Order: sequence, then structure tokens, then C-alpha cells
Amino acid sequence: MAKQDFLVELGVEELPSKALKPLSEAFTQGITKGLEDAGIAFGKVEAFAAPRRLAVRIRDLADAQPDKPVEKRGPAVKAAFDDSGNPTRALTGFATSLGVTPDQLDTLETDKGAWLVYRTVEQGKPTVDLMSGLVEQSLASLPIPKRMRWGAHRTEFVRPVHWLVMLFGNKVIDAPIMGLTPGNKTRGHRFHCPKALIIPTPADYEIVLEQEGYVIADFAKRREQIRAGVSALAETEASAKAIIDEDLLDEVTGLNEWPVPLMGRFDKRFLEVPAEALISSMAEHQKYFHVVDTDGVMLPLFITVANIESKDPSQVISGNEKVIRPRLSDAAFFYETDRKIRLEDRIERLKPIVFQEKLGSVYDKSVRVASLAKKIATAIGSDPALAERAAMLAKTDLVTEMVLEFSDLQGIMGQYYAANDGEPVDVAKAMNEQYMPRFAKDSLPTTLTSCALAIADRLDSLVGLFGIGQPPSGTRDPFALRRASLGVLRIIIERELPLDLQTCCEWAEENFTGLTEENTASSVVDYMLDRFRAYYDERGIGAEVYLAVHARRPTRPLDFDRRVKAVEAFRQLPEALALAGANKRVSNILSKQGGESLGETVNRGLLQDAAERTLAEQVDQQAEKVLPLFEQGNYASALQSLASLQEPVDNFFNEVMVMAEDEAVRDNRLALLNRLHNLFLRVADISLLPTAG
Repeated sequence: MAKQDFLVELGVEELPSKALKPLSEAFTQGITKGLEDAGIAFGKVEAFAAPRRLAVRIRDLADAQPDKPVEKRGPAVKAAFDDSGNPTRALTGFATSLGVTPDQLDTLETDKGAWLVYRTVEQGKPTVDLMSGLVEQSLASLPIPKRMRWGAHRTEFVRPVHWLVMLFGNKVIDAPIMGLTPGNKTRGHRFHCPKALIIPTPADYEIVLEQEGYVIADFAKRREQIRAGVSALAETEASAKAIIDEDLLDEVTGLNEWPVPLMGRFDKRFLEVPAEALISSMAEHQKYFHVVDTDGVMLPLFITVANIESKDPSQVISGNEKVIRPRLSDAAFFYETDRKIRLEDRIERLKPIVFQEKLGSVYDKSVRVASLAKKIATAIGSDPALAERAAMLAKTDLVTEMVLEFSDLQGIMGQYYAANDGEPVDVAKAMNEQYMPRFAKDSLPTTLTSCALAIADRLDSLVGLFGIGQPPSGTRDPFALRRASLGVLRIIIERELPLDLQTCCEWAEENFTGLTEENTASSVVDYMLDRFRAYYDERGIGAEVYLAVHARRPTRPLDFDRRVKAVEAFRQLPEALALAGANKRVSNILSKQGGESLGETVNRGLLQDAAERTLAEQVDQQAEKVLPLFEQGNYASALQSLASLQEPVDNFFNEVMVMAEDEAVRDNRLALLNRLHNLFLRVADISLLPTAG
């Protein structure tokens, strides 16, 4: 089967810069999936994306689908012919429906008798006949929240479309898409090359655009060129370092086809404003990268990336410097104005701000969180007064001018303003650290006061929303309760805090009036313990280990974590498979015979066989050894010790009949198994682990 390269390029008005990368990825995946579903063989897949184009190149694309054998079963041979051997209506009807005669059918022998079948080979369709449909299908399924129309066209897309390139080898696939007739002509840079450019073959695509059209079509290549250019400019012109945020880099890459980094300056007086505010202003409004010295201190410099190679770069720089000046002046004004009002004087301003209709205002939430944070602080050995103070001030920066303008500075500005007000260091830090971790793998709060506030704030939201019947459902989680749960778990585990989720959630529940759901605290705890599954999955610990521990429902996250790590270590031991299998067997026997009601008191006088006497002795020895370890939370050492029971347990099952005829002997053996089983259950239900065989 012949193979050729394929290229599709859709030319559009400038695409939204933040959406360019995900649109390109989705477009590429859509075409790839379409080819896989159609059974068409292909080689390397390459995506291209620039502000005015989305393109995909498929290397070594087969020129047709493979031929496919087709087999259709007809009537049974017995029903296909009458007593005289003539075709019945069932046979002639089947043959006629396929456009063949009865003698063109084959016979298929099965264990249920013989059947007539029609066998043929369905010829694969040519690739050129399928590609326009695959491209159109991929475009239709792109993640575009709101599509637009333009002119008199009925076509809808994220932006107006202007041209279409679709080549298979050097031939144009002439099938209209989105009202555009495909060709082999693309367009270059809007200013450097405002004309059509011919793409002879798919392999020439990015070469023609770069060498003739002033367009770097490869998103990844353009991105790294911007990174290198920005970094080199900072180093050569200022012996400094440009700070390159990855999301901002993606956005800038989405804005430029022919990127040219340029360095500008701003007044030093603006450096009196917190660096985060300056950075937010420059990045959010102007898409500038900021620059720091060797000590990480911000310099009065910025780097912009122009989408043009100007003959007079100084004019471009000057224009950007004029634009940034009023932006930074606004930030300086907000900062100066905000510092005139203390955070504690802003608490009353939180009353009109609704947190949630049924849960009251942000002020109400602050009062609840202050009460809860105070109790949590006491439980973790921190200062309850500092936690209470931090909680009452925690949301006050929401009503500052700076945060109203730059919402991403919430918490950050709170820390600056609290320090300016002379609040204790722990209180000021907590203004920012209450939001940590903001995302997966983010840093955690550094002080116990911050930990108490961060946990209290999240638990208040969880308990309140569960209590009014609004837990997350499916993909809907408007209050980010999944993230809040994982944040609480991470803080408690990684900061090694001795907190019990059940107790903390009950404390939180006491602060509410009007909750409508029953057992709210327990529902929240169950929900949070379920989040552990994803937490351990990210850390490479299998679901079976999580489930073994979860079956015991330990509600102290630090304790839960120690159990999981102990079971994971136990699972690696050579005895683990056999002991897991034995526990499963024991669990099944006990559940059929009355479970916990059996007790675990073993009468030595009723032990008859050597194997059961040995097991009873070993269980006693292990109990004496591991029970103190369980009390200390040293589950790893306890399970490692219990692993020595494998041999006596195996011997017991090989040599002893548990269900003896003598009821007293039988119950005594069941009590021994119950005692054995309960030792393991002090950590987890290891019967849920994979077993031998």
C-alpha cells in the first residue's frame, strides 16, 4: 500500500492566545483518532499552531483503508433446502438481499450444526475520500465554549476562517470544509509577508513559512525560541535574569508568529510597590516578563516580545514604556490608598459579601473559621489567639483596591497589609499561607498558625456545603471542595499534625445553624477519606493498598498515611501473598460462623493438633510483641513482625480441620483464627491485597 505525507492548515483571524495550545492539541488528537477509527495506517503526527493558523501533518499516511474480510451468516443448512434439495424462501431471500445467488454461498460448520455464509472482501476506501470528513469532524469537536458567525455565512468557529490548505503528497484534496475550498497556498506574516505562499508538499510546510513568510509555525519551537531570546536579552543587556512563568510563556507564544524580545525600563520609584503587584500588572495586562538581579531582587526592567522585526526597535520599546507607566502608577496608587485603612477596620465591610446564600456572608464565615481555627490551634500545640486573629483578618484584603483590581493577589496583599499594620508575624504570614497549597505539589503553610487557619477555612466550606446538600457531583465542584480536601490531607500528613478529621468536622458543624443534612460531619469525613485514593495513586501506591487501609476507616490522616506506608512495605515481603490469601480465607470462615461474636479467647486445653498449638503459641508471642507497636503507631515494624506467622498459618490450614465435629473444639479454633485476624486488622484488612494463585 502506497504512503504519502498529509497536511491540513486552517487559516483564521488571530486566535485567543490562551486557547491556542489546547485547540492545537485537540485538533491533532481528533484527526489522529479519526484515522485510527477508520483503520488507516500512518506514521509520525506533527502539530503546528500560530496565532493565525492551526495545522497538522501526518507522515507516511496510507493511501487507503485496508481491505476487510466480511462474513454474513444466513440460514442453517437444514432450513435452507427442502426435502427435494431445492432452495427455500429463507435461502433465496438471504441471497437476494446480498445480490448473490445461492451457489455463491459457503458452508460453515459449527458445534450447533451447519450454516450457510456469505464471504467477501470489503475494499478499503481511498484516504483522499475520507480526510475532509475526518478534518471537519475534528474541527466540530474542538473545545470552543462559544462559537461565532461572521458575514452572511452559516459557518461557526472560534474566529472567522480565511483559507484552507489540504495536501496528500503534492495533490490538493479538493473537498470544501467550513465553506472554504482547499488549495496549496498559505499566507505569511501579516506585515512582513502579506501575500500567498505555495506549499509544494507537506514536508515543505514549516520551511516555506519560516524562510519566506516570517512565521515559525511550530508552537514548541517558537516557545523555546522566545524562552532563549528573553533569557539571553536579560543576561547580555543587564547581567540579570528574566523570570519566565510557563503559563505566560504559552500565552506569549500564542500571540506571536515572528517573536522578537525587547527590553524596556520603568521608574525606580515603582519598586516601592510589592513586587507581586508589579509582576501581576505587567503579566496580566501587558504580557511582559519581569527581571531580577543575581539576588532575586526585582529590577526596573521588563521584556516584551514583539510580533515584528522593527527597523527602529527603540520606537517599539518607547511605546511599551509609555503603556506600562500608567499601569504601574495605578498599582502604586492602590497600594498607597490601601495602607491608609487597617485590615481590622475592614472586617465590617465583609458583611455585605455573600459567601453562599444559605451559609451567610464572608463575615459569617470568618467568625466560624475563627472559632474552629482556635480549637485546631490548641490541638496542634499552636497559639489559639493568633489563629483566631488571623481568621478574622483572613478575608479582609478582598475589599482592598489592589485585590479588587488584581484578584490573583488575594492573600499576598493581605500579608503586606497585615505587616504594615503591625500584626504579629504569624498572623501576617497566615494571610497568604491560608491558601496553600493552591494546587497539586504547591508549597504548604510554614507556621502552625497558618496550618490551623488553612485547615479551618477548608473544613468550614466542606461541612457547610455538605450540610445544605450541596456536595460536589460529577464534574461540578464550584467551591473546589475536592482540592480543599486534598489540601487538608496534605497539610495534616506532611506537617505531621495529630488531628482527627471526625473531631475537627464535628467542631466545624457546631458553628452552623440551619444545616439540613443528617450526619454531616461523618459524610464529610467519608468524602475526604475517599480523596486519599487519588493522593496515593499520584505517589505510585496501588488502589488495593489504599482499600485495605480504608476498610478500617482510620480518621486521623497521619495515622492513615502510616498504615498505608506500612501495608505497602508489607506487600513487598515474600510472605505477603500467602498471608493475604490466608486472611481472606479466615475472613470468609469467620463471616459464615458469626464473625466478632465468636470472641478471641483460646482454651489451651482444647488445642489438639501440633499445628494449632504452634499457631496459638506464635499468635500469643506476636500479640505481646506487636500490641505496643500498634499503640505507638509503628505499623511497619508490627506488620514485618506479623509476617513471621506465614509458616504456622500455612501449616494450620494444611493439617487442621477448622470445622471439627466437636462444637467446643470448633469454636476454640474459630476463636484462634479470630485472634489472628484481629491482629492484622489493627492495621488494615490485608485480605483485600492480591493473593497467591
